[in-house]
Amino acid sequence: MSTKFAIRFILMITMVLPIYSFAQSSSGIVKGKIVDIETQTPLEYATITIYSQKDSLIITGDISDDKGAFFIEVSPGKHFAKIEFIGFQSQVISDVLINRENKVADLGLIKLGVSNRTLVEVEVRAEKSSVQMALDKRIFNVGKDLANAGGNAADILDNVPSVAVDVEGNVSLRGSEGVQILIDGKPSGLVGIGNTNGLRSLPANLIDRVEVITNPSAKFEAEGSAGIINIVLRKQRKKGLNGSFDFTAGDPDIYGTAINLNFRKKNFNFFTNIGVNYGKNLGGGNSYQEYYRGDTTEITVIDREQNRGGFSGNLRLGADYFIDENNIFTTSFLYRLGKDDNTSTVDYLDFLNNENNFIGNTFRTDHEIEDESKLEYALTYTKKFQGKGHELVTDIRFQDNAEIESSDFDEVYLLSDGSPTGFENYFQRSNNEEGERRLITKLDYVKPFGKKKKFEAGYQGSYRQIKNDYVVEEQLSNDEWVVFDGLSNNFKYDEEIQALYSSYGNKINKFSYQLGARLEYSEVVTELIQTNDVNPRDYINFFPSAFLTYDLPKDNAIQASYSRRIRRPRFWSLNPFFTLSDARNRFTGNPDLDPEFTDSYEIGHIKIWDKGSLGSSIFYRHTTGVMQRVIFDIQEIDSLIVTFRRPENLSTRDDLGFEFNFSYSPFKWWRLNGDMNLFRSIVDGNNFSRGLEADTYTMSGRLTSRTTINKKTDIQLRFNYRAPRETTQGTTKAMYSMNLGMSRDVFKKNGTLTLSVSDLFNSRKRRGTVITDNLYREEEFQWRGRTAKLTLNYRLNQKKKRGGGRRGGGGGFEGGREDF
Repeated sequence: MSTKFAIRFILMITMVLPIYSFAQSSSGIVKGKIVDIETQTPLEYATITIYSQKDSLIITGDISDDKGAFFIEVSPGKHFAKIEFIGFQSQVISDVLINRENKVADLGLIKLGVSNRTLVEVEVRAEKSSVQMALDKRIFNVGKDLANAGGNAADILDNVPSVAVDVEGNVSLRGSEGVQILIDGKPSGLVGIGNTNGLRSLPANLIDRVEVITNPSAKFEAEGSAGIINIVLRKQRKKGLNGSFDFTAGDPDIYGTAINLNFRKKNFNFFTNIGVNYGKNLGGGNSYQEYYRGDTTEITVIDREQNRGGFSGNLRLGADYFIDENNIFTTSFLYRLGKDDNTSTVDYLDFLNNENNFIGNTFRTDHEIEDESKLEYALTYTKKFQGKGHELVTDIRFQDNAEIESSDFDEVYLLSDGSPTGFENYFQRSNNEEGERRLITKLDYVKPFGKKKKFEAGYQGSYRQIKNDYVVEEQLSNDEWVVFDGLSNNFKYDEEIQALYSSYGNKINKFSYQLGARLEYSEVVTELIQTNDVNPRDYINFFPSAFLTYDLPKDNAIQASYSRRIRRPRFWSLNPFFTLSDARNRFTGNPDLDPEFTDSYEIGHIKIWDKGSLGSSIFYRHTTGVMQRVIFDIQEIDSLIVTFRRPENLSTRDDLGFEFNFSYSPFKWWRLNGDMNLFRSIVDGNNFSRGLEADTYTMSGRLTSRTTINKKTDIQLRFNYRAPRETTQGTTKAMYSMNLGMSRDVFKKNGTLTLSVSDLFNSRKRRGTVITDNLYREEEFQWRGRTAKLTLNYRLNQKKKRGGGRRGGGGGFEGGREDF
């Protein structure tokens, strides 16, 4: 792999050099200082826009620093400048000349006067809502949502429009689990090695906002058949020391602290995020199962209880170094540590033919200790060229993750009267060691042409290696431990993905369009060490995308878009090991699993009013090679019925749906927002098993109401609902929940105290049925019951965060279609 890496690195540099050379040109500097005409106070974040005198096109622009000063690189020519600041009258400065003889245009002291509009009115208009909608993406501002105080990333995602998190932590978008989750616009070890459980260890207090893109452009990875969810961590570049502190306590057993600090002095900007949490999740469920064998019906009733959780800590350190206004280095280090102490019990009650004929009881206990550590190093270089938006960004990051899970299993056998059967208790133990290393290199180049055209091109390389060592032992009657060969294995996973992309966009009158293409080469090799079973595969795929937007009158716009996406099997979906927590319902991976491909079509419309906005879209997705976990075998082991489930590739899935989002403020003190997703899903799995198919109509939605009392107290209610749904092997029943949040400003508005209750009526439970030719099962499961949390947020040299800062956080990225 090292030889391949060297060759591709040379090719990347070869591609970069002509881009860099093309972008260089002679330029000059426009500088000045902006102050309040009455108080002479410097105006920070004032906007300076440079226009061409020839055709009045925007050339470039910037904002002022905390001293009101600005330094802008400008191409040679005759220009004019426009100075703007919210609540102040704008000012135009003509005859800004840049040439060989005059490379610096000093605009001097620029004094702005207050406009006729009152500052109170401006502040109300500037306040962001918790959900911001656009044609190509939705932005969920975490700081404004009371339900997220003291929670984690998984809690946040479950409150984002169109997104759902089930009781086991699986994230879906518009009903599909093919979602790519990014941290600060890039893949991250925080998400987890083979699943999204890492999101439960990421405190909500460290997150600035969440961006959802259902039809990404060629600029983004093709991974994620349903779209992309980007979690943006908090970061600022404000001068001096500023930050926030969060302290959380709750029931049951929830304690946490989060610290966000930022310090900028001259050319250096330092930032850190620290999160420490301890918590326990009490959950459980039950199921009723009938297995038909001839004239005999074997009935099993199962009760489960679990107590999961423990300690987790996150540390993120980083720095920006501004060589000058056009050259920025950013480096960051992330370390995550977790230690969980988990206990679960499963009580099996067995009957023959009916529940009056009790034949036995098996009680199984699983005590698991889980240790994990995650490291991530990142280095980013940003080069800004002449012209606004003209830049080259290079990013390199390395991830090193490790996880050890050790479990002790104990089975006790009882007769119908509760007395021992005479059989000795059965003891097992397992040890699972996972390790992941990943190197990601990324290069993005953006070149606007005038005001309406934009060209983009880039490269991404990902090299990933995962090793898994899984050992299961059982205790013999002489107290000797021996390896259980049928369940133990060593598994290796090597993945390499190389990608090139390019896109071009333009706007002609009211029409704007963007066409893009992404080419990806993938090579995946899995290996079972014990059996020397090696499964190599490689493929080259082409992913086109297209966006067409038309601006309608009166703040209306409509967009049609298309993209082709891929969903690759995760590590745990390929690893053929069996879980042991539930000895009668075993899950395993499938080394022969192939990726699924999706063609996604969407037409969206948005209408904006002074008091709100309304968004709607019609979408259609056609997916081939659908990855879905199914029961593939039922066996009788030691006179007990055991089901085996694993992911398989089914033929096709077609999703056709309508999505509706709105945000409305009937009064200054009352804000409403909601969303609804209604769709039909048709799955054809007859390639795997005759009759394995589903045709279902279903929907999901949420409604949020927030009121403000006395300008210091907010009350928020949110109702979530998911309708019943048919699956290929059964049904999923309806699920609903209610969340409550209340907050009040304290410490002269430097602090906020928030009380939040998740799942107020303790109703968030997965319920459903499983139906095969000879099996019927009803089941109910709850990962975590109702929780209540009290959080104190204290801000240091910061204003109250009403839903994302003016400048946002580092790592934010644009949506599907680029703006022109």
